[in-house]
Amino acid sequence: MFLRFLGGLWRFLPGWLRRRTARLAQARFTVTVGAFIFDEHRRILLLDHVFRPDDGWGVPGGFIGKHEQPETALRRELQEEIGIELEQVQILFVRTLYAAQQIEIYFVAKAIGDPAPRSFEIKKAEWFSTNKLPTTLSKDQRRIIDRATKILEKTFA
Repeated sequence: MFLRFLGGLWRFLPGWLRRRTARLAQARFTVTVGAFIFDEHRRILLLDHVFRPDDGWGVPGGFIGKHEQPETALRRELQEEIGIELEQVQILFVRTLYAAQQIEIYFVAKAIGDPAPRSFEIKKAEWFSTNKLPTTLSKDQRRIIDRATKILEKTFA
């Protein structure tokens, strides 16, 4: 009875108040984008990032800005950080990191131009064979690179 009363009351509230109330009750996540970029020799592009935990190496990417679409955010991040454009951009997979309250959207793409650090955030941009990744690369980065490689092998086999 009480829940029915609350439901009836809810329907009469203005839309803006219902949206704000619903937002307060929902978990908040940040959303990031990342890219698996391979060259013609099947090497993957990794960045040595100042703010990345562990040793700093990882796939390129960054945070999505307010009102920004994921692909647009990816293109902006890569242009700002290493000065490249992208072509053949496709979503590869999405994952949720509950502890960090973060949703990550991963793409696969081809680079146009030579990557070179253009931001204080990036120390190096280098191409690596997937069987000769940096020895200090985190387990998490290794897992997502392995996942991407397996998906791409199945897709293009």
